[in-house]
Amino acid sequence: MRAFRLQSLQGLRQAQSRLSSQSNWIRPGCRAYAPTQWRRLNSSSSTGKEKPYYVTTPIFYVNAAPHIGHLYTMILTDVLKRWQQINGKEAYLCTGTDEHGMKIQQAALKEGMPPKEFCDNNSNKFKDLAEHSNISYDFFIRTTDQEHKDVVQQFWLLLKARAPEGLGLYKGKHEGWYCVSDEVFYPEDLIQPSVVPQTGRKIMVSTESGNEVEWVTEETWFFPLSKYKEKLLAFYDENPDWIQPAHRMNEVRNWVENHLEDLSVTRPATRLNWGIKDPEDPSNTIYVWVDALINYITTTGFGTKWQVGDKDTGIWPADIQVVGKDIIRFHAIYWPALLMAVGLPLPKKIVCHNHWTMSNRKMSKSLGNVVNPFFAVQRWSLDPLRYFLMRNGSFKGDMGYANEFIAAIYEKELQANIGNLFNRISRNKTGKWSTLEAVDCARKGGFDRIRNVLPQGSDQPDFLSLERPLKRAPAEIRKDMDGIDLSGALRGIFELLRETNRFISDTAPWKIVKESDPDARLRLNWVIHRCAEALRIAGIFLQPIMPTKASQLLDGLGVSPERRTIEFACKDSDLDYGVGPILRKDLHPNAFDSLFPPVAGIELSDAEVVTETMKGGPKNRLGRVVESLAHEARKAESKE
Repeated sequence: MRAFRLQSLQGLRQAQSRLSSQSNWIRPGCRAYAPTQWRRLNSSSSTGKEKPYYVTTPIFYVNAAPHIGHLYTMILTDVLKRWQQINGKEAYLCTGTDEHGMKIQQAALKEGMPPKEFCDNNSNKFKDLAEHSNISYDFFIRTTDQEHKDVVQQFWLLLKARAPEGLGLYKGKHEGWYCVSDEVFYPEDLIQPSVVPQTGRKIMVSTESGNEVEWVTEETWFFPLSKYKEKLLAFYDENPDWIQPAHRMNEVRNWVENHLEDLSVTRPATRLNWGIKDPEDPSNTIYVWVDALINYITTTGFGTKWQVGDKDTGIWPADIQVVGKDIIRFHAIYWPALLMAVGLPLPKKIVCHNHWTMSNRKMSKSLGNVVNPFFAVQRWSLDPLRYFLMRNGSFKGDMGYANEFIAAIYEKELQANIGNLFNRISRNKTGKWSTLEAVDCARKGGFDRIRNVLPQGSDQPDFLSLERPLKRAPAEIRKDMDGIDLSGALRGIFELLRETNRFISDTAPWKIVKESDPDARLRLNWVIHRCAEALRIAGIFLQPIMPTKASQLLDGLGVSPERRTIEFACKDSDLDYGVGPILRKDLHPNAFDSLFPPVAGIELSDAEVVTETMKGGPKNRLGRVVESLAHEARKAESKE
């Protein structure tokens, strides 16, 4: 450990010598927070290569099983990563589990098992959820991993080396209102009396979370957070868009301006043994939030592949860190201050989402309205659920979850809009047209004279009505995706395909095939090609949201894999796709063979649907996970 510390301190001294002449903290061009000298060392121009895109989920606390909010966060970050990839960028996604702290220690004790065994069991559930949700993560970190423990202790020593004149750690006595559930001390003005309804017991609670707090007095190490007030406010001023949405930035600024206190960053090991110890004083356990936040740089190779002051910092800083509204303070105040203290760049953006509710009520185990994400995936299948969560997800307010909402979107936007159009174009009953012939006609310039062969008259369909949506929609969808307005992007895709469905209904290719004039075939191919173009463009944009279904759609159109990037997501950019006519033996095919087959009625609960589909035993690994979770739920109910 001594050698490990010397390496750490040497890196810090080198960085400090380079930064000693810099008194101003400024905003680099990449929006990561660092001194001017560090900006030059860490710029992409210094290496000649653009830094890979790096997006993170918060690491999930393993005191309970995964819920739908965890799934939403995973999918959101996965979509952001995949979006960068189809833009031709190298991208990485980190997720994982937070496994230390008082809540874990108490939960394991309640279950009668060692904390590590308890963490292993629950961490595996989150990893299963990520895998069964097609989350393309590159790192699944656990805070109990030895590599992470080493990095936390190295970071800790860097903080100590800055004390006190360098705005690092100092030792003192701490008294305050501590919340075990939130793992945080609250200032006096955020505490109020309350009464436990069931027992009438008088308690003190946090006005933020509503959870009980207790008065604690202990010796501790402090991080001088109050000394970073002006630095934080200056950074927010220089980076007004650092937090999305904007109203969260206002909340953070208010906290920094009015509630900032020095942060107690250790707990006595006699009270909290389950955590990472101070390498120089094992009687102290490092505060779980310091431990947890450092995971974001553990996965980048900090402490092993690069140090403070190195030119090449790998994939750090993170381009986007996605968090829930309940942990915005830790990521937008504590985390940047800690990074400032050791001289590391700050993440480029914090994206803060809201919570999912059921009937406008917060999901909770006591209310029995918590959505099991494994059951939901089993019921709706993965890609439609991914679509719904991104379609109804919001950064502005809490989000409503209900099977009625999912069913409505499934039927209207997936079955009737995407699926119906795909069947009409690529799986027509008669086999009298094909995307292959239509694209071939476009490639050979057949549509150069299309305006000369269109029927005239006010009673005739407008064969050019789709041109404006085809031209306008891709740029608007791309803007929404770049701006992380995924709901807006999906609305744009829906509107494009709705216009396309209207277009095909108006032009009626099934009637054109019966026309005998010599230009009828050209008009038919025009209609099929324009509809296919809308589907192709939509399919490319849908890849991050519905990877499997979008691939099936693009496969059905004959789009080659190398032409599924964003540069091809505009009209007439690909003239080398299509499939021949598909002749159906059965003019009334099985609906379950369609892109979006029928689903169970909404009158059934997720558990009832899963029970029905599981008859005869689980047929795959997801089924086995679902059955295991159902067994745990039944066991818990029997105890109650």
